[in-house]
Amino acid sequence: MPIPSSLAGRLALPVLCSPMFIVSTLPLVFAQCVNGIIGSFPALNARGDGALDQWLSELTNRLAAFRAANPQAKVAPFAVNQIVHKTNARLDADFDVLQRHRVPLVITSLRAPGEYVPRIHAWGGRVLHDVTNIRHAEKALEAGVDGLILVAAGAGGHSGAINPMALVSEVRRIYDGLVVLAGSVTRGEHILAALAMGADMAYMGTRFIATEEANAPPAYKRMILESSASDILYTPYFSSAHGNYLKPSIRAAGLDPDNLVREKSETAQMAFTSADGSRTVGAKTWKDIWSAGHGVGAIGDVPSVAALVAELQTQFAGARARLCAGA
Repeated sequence: MPIPSSLAGRLALPVLCSPMFIVSTLPLVFAQCVNGIIGSFPALNARGDGALDQWLSELTNRLAAFRAANPQAKVAPFAVNQIVHKTNARLDADFDVLQRHRVPLVITSLRAPGEYVPRIHAWGGRVLHDVTNIRHAEKALEAGVDGLILVAAGAGGHSGAINPMALVSEVRRIYDGLVVLAGSVTRGEHILAALAMGADMAYMGTRFIATEEANAPPAYKRMILESSASDILYTPYFSSAHGNYLKPSIRAAGLDPDNLVREKSETAQMAFTSADGSRTVGAKTWKDIWSAGHGVGAIGDVPSVAALVAELQTQFAGARARLCAGA
C-alpha cells in the first residue's frame, strides 16, 4: 500500500528510524525529522522526573520553529517507543505524557498493545507494532494497530530470526496495510529493496549509531566501523528475548561470546525500569555490551545525519535508475 496520506510530502525517503536505547536522544531525533525521515526514541531514554514531558515539549517546539522558518522543507513527524511489557513500571505514567502531547506515532513492542490502541487513536495518534513472526503479526492486527514493523533476521537490538523476504511474504498474505521492514538496512539500495519486497518503508537503526548526533560513545561508533556481519552474535543471554550484539563489546566486558552459558538457576531478566525511573535493570547490557545489526559491514564513516540522508537519497535514486534502465 502507499505511505499514509498523513505522511505525504513530508518524507525525503520512506524511512522510519528505530528507537535505540540510550543512543536515540533529542539531537538525533530532531536531525532525522528535519532531514525528512521519521525519527524516534524510547520513552525510557527520558530519565528522571518530568524528563519525558520536557523532551516532548522541546522536540515539538523545535520542529514547529523549524517548519515555520523553512516552509518548503520536508519535515517528518516523530515517534515514541513504548515497551508494553508488564515489567515496564513507567508504562501508564508515560502514556499519560504521550496523551498530553498528542504524540503522532507510537511504536509499541514486546506485547500486543490491545488496551492502548483505542487510547492512542482517541488523541489522533497512530500505532505501529514490532513483530518478529506471523503469530505476533496476527495478534497485533487483532489489537487494531495501524501498521506492522517486521523485525527480521539481521536487525539490531531485539530481533527475529526469519529472513526478511520470507517474513514480508507471510505478512502480505494476511495484511495489505502499512509494513515497515527491519533487517540490515544500511544503504539507499537496501531501502529500495525493502520496497521491492513488498514493504512500504524501511526501518533503520544501526546505520544511525555511526552519526555525529547519535548518543553513543566514540568507542561504540568506532566498533561499528571496524565490524562485519561475522562480529554479530544473536543470543538470548542478555535478556529473555533474542538480540544481536557486537562480539568485541562482549569480550571487552570480560565474557566469551563463543561460550555464553547461563546457569540453570539464573533467569533472564526482561525488566526495564522502576516506577520512579531511577533504576533500569540490565542497563549494562546496552551501556557496555553494544547492539548492532548484520549491516555493520557496509558502514565506513560517521557523518552528520544531514550528510547521511543526502547519501542515502543518492544511493536510492541511483539504484532505482539502474533497475529501470535494465527493465
